Amino acid sequence: MVQAARSGVRNIEEGSVASSTSKMTELMLTNVARASLEELMRDCEDFLRHRGLPVWDKDSGEARQVRARLASDQSDTSDVYDIMKTASPEVAANTLLCLVNQASYLLHRQLARLERDFVEHGGFTERLYAVRTQKRAADAPDKSDPSDPSDNKKAPVCPKCAKPMRLRTARQGPRAGSQFWGCSAYPDCKGVRPAESGRSRS
Repeated sequence: MVQAARSGVRNIEEGSVASSTSKMTELMLTNVARASLEELMRDCEDFLRHRGLPVWDKDSGEARQVRARLASDQSDTSDVYDIMKTASPEVAANTLLCLVNQASYLLHRQLARLERDFVEHGGFTERLYAVRTQKRAADAPDKSDPSDPSDNKKAPVCPKCAKPMRLRTARQGPRAGSQFWGCSAYPDCKGVRPAESGRSRS
């Protein structure tokens, strides 16, 4: 039970530290923290059940009293310590259950926000990865186009499919070495234009 409680707290702290670099890591660690608190909750229920003690309903007078005391502006961690130090096993375990349930509820809300933030913005690591992916895609050669690169702003459109064309150099045949406009969708589209005129051929 002590280990589960420590794991919940430490993973929340680690997730908070990781938030500036990776939202995915923060999300993962917060999920681990919530799972640890769920484990602690089950342990408390087992503790009560094995001793024949009641598990307070969340709307019971006892549970409401504990929540009201913990929610008080004057409340601090020493209040919890005082309760646990002097309370009976039933009160101590059920007080811990109240605390864990509240923490689990708050973590559920935090996870929902973190998921939104991750989808919309990501963290530094995710944004860096996105920028790197875009840069690599821009720098990668077009494997379907073995010819010369062209200036797309000056390129004509394909007479067959209306996509922009690229300036290419014939590598074989009677026109080897001469340039022509080829469709950027090649090999799906084989539309071409002579480089020296606007006439089209296929």
